[in-house]
Amino acid sequence: MPAAPVRMGLSWRAMLAGDLPAVAALAEALHPEHPESPAVFAERLALAPAGCRVLACGDALLGYAVMHPWTGLAPPPLDALLGRLPARPGAWHIHDVALAPEARGAGHAAAVVRVVLGPRRATLVALAEAVDYWSRLGFRELPCADAGALASYGAGARFMGRGAVRQEQDTPLPAAD
Repeated sequence: MPAAPVRMGLSWRAMLAGDLPAVAALAEALHPEHPESPAVFAERLALAPAGCRVLACGDALLGYAVMHPWTGLAPPPLDALLGRLPARPGAWHIHDVALAPEARGAGHAAAVVRVVLGPRRATLVALAEAVDYWSRLGFRELPCADAGALASYGAGARFMGRGAVRQEQDTPLPAAD
């Protein structure tokens, strides 16, 4: 029987550069079939610090969230550096929301998406086992303009979005708070 989810003492806070080794270690432990270089996390933090959070309990990290402005047309390929953010993003992209098993089931993932993005347009790649979860949060499957980028996430991955995700980049989105 799985352990009861941890609720007390956990809170989302801004990710700091000093958190990156723990974030990379947690990513490696939780996603061994989808490895990403620590440089990817460092670049996302540098480019979009408002979209990077960690779920902390004291000094321990039990989760992380990485989100950034992106085109709204397709995801960035897995384990790829962005170089820069688009000047006219079509949506915020949820790169990853990852929780240690003991932190799951307590609403932490939905909470960080709500706090960081609010009602903003958003996209993500849902792995096959997470499609139903993201659908319950209002995401729906979208056409993907870069099949190769989507394929880098593995079989069954789906490009999803919520809100009026623009398929053309016409005006900048506001920055996340």
